Amino acid sequence: MELIQVGKNTYYLDNPTNIGIYLVNDKDVYLIDSGNSKDTGKKILKILNEHNWNVVGIINTHSHADHIGGNNVIQNRTNCKIFNNNIENSFTNNPILEPSLIYGGYPFKDLLNRTLLAKESNSTLLNNSSINLFDVIELKGHSYNMIGLKTKDNIYFLGDSLFSEETINKYHIFYIYNVKEFLNTLDKLNNLDGDLYVLSHCKPTKDLKELIKINKDKVVEIINKIYNLCSNKITFEDILQKIFIDYNINMNENQYFLIGSTIKAYLTYLYDEGKISYTFLENKMYWYQLNDIKC
Repeated sequence: MELIQVGKNTYYLDNPTNIGIYLVNDKDVYLIDSGNSKDTGKKILKILNEHNWNVVGIINTHSHADHIGGNNVIQNRTNCKIFNNNIENSFTNNPILEPSLIYGGYPFKDLLNRTLLAKESNSTLLNNSSINLFDVIELKGHSYNMIGLKTKDNIYFLGDSLFSEETINKYHIFYIYNVKEFLNTLDKLNNLDGDLYVLSHCKPTKDLKELIKINKDKVVEIINKIYNLCSNKITFEDILQKIFIDYNINMNENQYFLIGSTIKAYLTYLYDEGKISYTFLENKMYWYQLNDIKC
């Protein structure tokens, strides 16, 4: 974990989930996200202590476990405030909601791992009067109400609004809660004007254009792939299996439910766009095409 300065008062910690740091004055800092675990939280605190910096607040871009995993230990040791946007605030205060959403019911114990379940923290709803140090932009799609933050140094922290080319080439399909909102967010990102963009799972970049295109092309590819699979009546389970096989993904419990939830989001998108519909045959749900055109 390396501390890197990218603006007069703006830093980030190079980490599997990059952590933003904004220096308010000589000693007080706000964190943007907190990593995926208690151990990450401890490492963050160690680095901050080496610089005699004190955490006064954490702003989470969204409530997925790899972004709020250090909240608990950092808050317990510093008594800092934690802020989240809209429904993300409820998930941060009640992290069992995340694996419950992914599973669609009370999750069995194998899903109660740090990939899906963070420890509880005491989070407050972020609003216009909470903090005036950042410009907040909504980046829906990957999660319910993910946000990005722009510091006064004109540095943007954009959470999981984009994924790296390496990640896309390796895994192909990444978690999306709402496909239409994710595409809307890509359009919004095209209009940003910052000096640097820090994404959670990519190297910072001064230009988002190519990465936006790569992400959008992959989403459109998957939309068309799922649409084509519906040329004959097909169940969700068979769609999921074919996606895993086509992209050579190794199935495990986390991948099954995360990718399965994402496939359902794509099915919702296609249904809402009037491209597919469903029927029930012999107590099974089948999806099928309505129009023989590309999406």
